[in-house]
Amino acid sequence: MFHPLRVREVERLTDDSVAVTLDVPSELRETFRHTPGQHIALRRVVAGEEIRRTYSICAPATEEPLDPVLRVGIRLVDGGDFSTYALKELAVGDTVEAMAPTGRFVLKPRPGRFAAIVGGSGITPVLSIAATLLAREPDARFCLIRSDRTAASTMFLEEVADLKDRYPGRFQLVTTLSREEQQAGLGSGRLDEDRLTGLLPALLPVADVDGWFLCGPFGLVQSAERALRGLGVARNRIHEEIFHVDAGGGTETVTSSTSPGAPTSSTLTATLTATLTATLTATLDGRSGNWPVRDGESLLETVLRSRADAPYACKGGVCGTCRAFLVSGEVRMDRNYALEPEETEAGYVLACQSHPASPEVELDFDR
Repeated sequence: MFHPLRVREVERLTDDSVAVTLDVPSELRETFRHTPGQHIALRRVVAGEEIRRTYSICAPATEEPLDPVLRVGIRLVDGGDFSTYALKELAVGDTVEAMAPTGRFVLKPRPGRFAAIVGGSGITPVLSIAATLLAREPDARFCLIRSDRTAASTMFLEEVADLKDRYPGRFQLVTTLSREEQQAGLGSGRLDEDRLTGLLPALLPVADVDGWFLCGPFGLVQSAERALRGLGVARNRIHEEIFHVDAGGGTETVTSSTSPGAPTSSTLTATLTATLTATLTATLDGRSGNWPVRDGESLLETVLRSRADAPYACKGGVCGTCRAFLVSGEVRMDRNYALEPEETEAGYVLACQSHPASPEVELDFDR
């Protein structure tokens, strides 16, 4: 469900990014109270066409009796309808429609040592995570390793510097620039797998880190995961959120999912899926319906034909807004950059990327 919210502030961060703060009315305070690391979907309608985009909340999470602060970071994307609007047209007093915060790239404050490797706008959710953790938990430490193109393109410089000044003994900051030399710190260049494998043990005791948070472009996140796994970090201590996935086939994956307890099929193929006549049953907000799946459409598209309130934002397998539980049947997912391995093993799929691989498929969006 979308709620109209008034724009309180539009702050220019860099030449190609802004931070937008939205007013939250008193009756929606609990609806928009977020967990550090979550995101919101924003919507606008242009010439009858609905445009949805997902943006991470960068503000620290608040607790009662404090009001929630809804501030998101938006970076301009080439050809991006919403990001272009946000940077060039959006003004204080305008109204933006927003969904309640969601997402599982989160850290609830607790004692321990935590670290993040981020690239570009991937700093946005991690800023909320680090600021909230350090403010609420005196026995927590946080190491932030960030990569940006140039100093001028670096988002939230002041906010990160404030964390360093406020928590000098508990917040460690390491910066690297891929297209510009720094006077101090690491040399320029990308943070690839080899570089991270050598760098991380020199910065902190890798084995003692209770949680790693990787956020940014697909290549950086994948390189960081491989480096951490090579250093012996358990998969359940690594949390990922992908920004800027290439729309081409270079980063696409194809996976098959079966409802828990159902028999698996070793002969599942894309050809079978394309020619299959299937029926989808879906439960959303306590109401169920069933519809035939048209040739080539995703299960989300099937639901949207009859239920405009079906949850989605990016439709690219990145944000996870359309996550649903596969009650029965089999599906094929084209891409998955949002669900953790334990989620897919438990039976969750991304409806925007799922196609039927059995005559009957049932999804539950409410679980």
